[in-house]
Amino acid sequence: MQILVVDDDPLASEMITAVLEDQGHEVFQAENAIEALELLNQQTAVELVVSDMNMPLVSGVELFRELKAQGRNLPFILLTGDDPEAARAQEPAIKACVMKDFSMEETLPAAIAKVMAAHS
Repeated sequence: MQILVVDDDPLASEMITAVLEDQGHEVFQAENAIEALELLNQQTAVELVVSDMNMPLVSGVELFRELKAQGRNLPFILLTGDDPEAARAQEPAIKACVMKDFSMEETLPAAIAKVMAAHS
């Protein structure tokens, strides 16, 4: 599956990408929401967006809302260094919110399975 990872922290982005590539996914990276939207216009085969919550200018929640406003109904996973439930409360339509921590190797693939099953 082709997945877009959006994170302004290069180290976090590489870690997330490594987890996803280990699962056999093809990963595209964007440093911010603007870059993500541009990339999605070029890479129409992207099936899932995994985005950091806290980014400069446009947050992960705002990116999710912009994708919806554009009519892009892509499965979306929000990553946060804070409480995932508090982050999800900001936008109940987001189906999965994952804590950015050492457990992502297990929690991220589980979240992907959950959102893809809900989306199909």
